[in-house]
Amino acid sequence: MARRPRASRLETRTARLRLPVRWKPYDFTPISEGVGLGYRRNHAAGVWVVRVADGKGGNWTKRVGAADDFADADGASVLTWFQAIDRARALARGDAANAARPATVADAVDDYGRDCAARGAGPENATRIRKHLTAALAAKPVGLLTARDLSGWRDSLLRAGMKPATAVRLGRSVKAALNLAARRDPRIVNRVAWSDGFGGVSENFESRNVQRLDDDQIRAVLAASRALDPSFGQFVEVAAMTGARPSQISRLAVGDLQDGAAPRLMMPASRMPSADVRRRAQSSRFSLTVGCSLLRP
Repeated sequence: MARRPRASRLETRTARLRLPVRWKPYDFTPISEGVGLGYRRNHAAGVWVVRVADGKGGNWTKRVGAADDFADADGASVLTWFQAIDRARALARGDAANAARPATVADAVDDYGRDCAARGAGPENATRIRKHLTAALAAKPVGLLTARDLSGWRDSLLRAGMKPATAVRLGRSVKAALNLAARRDPRIVNRVAWSDGFGGVSENFESRNVQRLDDDQIRAVLAASRALDPSFGQFVEVAAMTGARPSQISRLAVGDLQDGAAPRLMMPASRMPSADVRRRAQSSRFSLTVGCSLLRP
């Protein structure tokens, strides 16, 4: 009989729960040629993750299933270490049954995270979802989601103290992840579930920037900024002129300034996952006219 791979920190729930919570999986253990099994420690139940070499010097990872940290293993959605080994090997081989397996919510979030990275979007868009995702919802196939599933999850977060504005931002990220899954799998036809499931929440947002600086105050801030450091003064001046986010300004290059009769500054798109930004980001940059008259003494 072939030997079964062992991993002392991962085999038992007691050992796993001693590990600090973190996104990066622990202890990828070789279970077959080019295949490793690791464990991601979550605030709720952890998950098993398989890593497979692609034969080109890289690798791909995929969620295998939930670990039996708090619930008894059932061999399907909740797995022991040794059950996870068998499932990971099947996924790595590309068994027909697994190749046709519908994507779960957790799969959709993982794919969304990789898509964000490929597009240069912020990884926090996917991380925000994982932080609040329950084990039951994570294991549910996207094609079987209902509006009640998602609204119930959202309402539980609100009852736990999440602010409405935060819930709205979370809902936008979830919708983006599930829409991506639906675009990639024609079997997913229930988009109305997440369209309705996250509706009806008001952000109740009140700006904390209740004070407005007049022209003289803006000039004073710019002068103080330049006195501290010329480069910092230039950064503050661009912020005052454009109203852009610091993350956008920090990505500006010299070539983004178009000098001419009407100078324009080509501003990098914001990384927020909103519909408005996605429209503006159809091209890699959008333009803002530079109006300097306010800032001149």
